[in-house]
Amino acid sequence: MVKYKILLALFTIALISSVLLSLNTPCGEQNVCEQVQKSGYDLIKGTSNGYYGITIFLFLILVTLSQMHKPEKYKKIIIHSGIFIGTIIAVYFLYIQQFVLQEYCKYCIVIDFSLLIAFIIAIFTWKN
Repeated sequence: MVKYKILLALFTIALISSVLLSLNTPCGEQNVCEQVQKSGYDLIKGTSNGYYGITIFLFLILVTLSQMHKPEKYKKIIIHSGIFIGTIIAVYFLYIQQFVLQEYCKYCIVIDFSLLIAFIIAIFTWKN
């Protein structure tokens, strides 16, 4: 049960960062977040990754809450699949920010590290 509480907190943090990202909330003096977002490395051209994050993290929060109240195997699979796919995307975005753009969006970093932490938790508690 502690696992799902931690995952819920991580998904909530990622959701808040996704909302801030989609609202184009300035980060830093030169608004590096906007530069990173408009770099052309989004997953689907012409869209904000923040809107996808809002949808996905809201869904994962709802499934996690449901899993906490009434555990079922298919919910666990959905949560772990979301974490796995999200981690792949997070690693991609971290790579782009580090090695291609050499600029960092603080909201993206929060989302990416939330997913990486969730992945580590999922790996070490897979059987539970």
